[in-house]
Amino acid sequence: MATVRLVPTVRRRRLGGALRRLRNQAGASIEAASEAMGWDPSKLSRIENAKAHLPVKDVAPLLAQYGVTDADVIKALEGLAQDANKTGWWTTYGNVVADGYKDYIGLEEDAESTHIYVQGLIPGLLQTGAYAREIIAGTGPHLGPADVAALAEVRKKRQAILTDSTRPTGPLKLWAVIHETALGYRSAAQPTLMREQLRHLLDMTDLPNLTLQIMPKDAPAHPGMAGPFHVVRFPMPWPTVISLENLRGGYFVEGTDDVKAFESCFELIVAAALPVDDSREAIKKIMEGISR
Repeated sequence: MATVRLVPTVRRRRLGGALRRLRNQAGASIEAASEAMGWDPSKLSRIENAKAHLPVKDVAPLLAQYGVTDADVIKALEGLAQDANKTGWWTTYGNVVADGYKDYIGLEEDAESTHIYVQGLIPGLLQTGAYAREIIAGTGPHLGPADVAALAEVRKKRQAILTDSTRPTGPLKLWAVIHETALGYRSAAQPTLMREQLRHLLDMTDLPNLTLQIMPKDAPAHPGMAGPFHVVRFPMPWPTVISLENLRGGYFVEGTDDVKAFESCFELIVAAALPVDDSREAIKKIMEGISR
């Protein structure tokens, strides 16, 4: 029988990274930890590198080797081990969804909250279908109509996370700061597109888990001028992850010092942006200036 290669899911990578961190904190070598578990050292190495599955029943005994007794940490790691092999709904879209985007959606699915600063675009979680299709087509000139439609559908499905009360942490808490220039986009092909998008933004601000601010054009200098980023936070014991994007895809920043730097930057961005109520008024004013 042919060997089935395990595809490293983002959950398995997070589990492996957490286990490696805890082992290092305990000062245990792979050889010593493996011997205590009765394993070949290569097995633990493959688990830490997301190339092998860790059965749920082995999580607590392995953590015991590292001196981890916190019930919440053990439960969290057992949950991740249980879900590590599950593939998300986005995998059904095949290669249309790039690997980095799949990783981000996987993180988003497990996140408790996300803080976002964007400049020229409305965040994907807040886009209407028409806006999403036009922006995806415009920023991906290599994409055919079918791919554009598929990616717009993926973006729409992602938005369910904002109202899904069945998630372990409830609906995703979203704090988005959007630069005013993103609100000024005008579609030559669809004159009412932006008016509908701005109306949608206002409607979304009624959600109790959504905070929306607008960065005015005349705002003082702030860290967001260096580029957009996402601060993705998870329930304990999982560390916060920073997501950065560019035309070639995205990448993640996970080091403690780097994460703290971005979190501090987001606080400065929030301080430079319009307050929530003033942001709503700014959206209304721009929307009213668009021809019906």
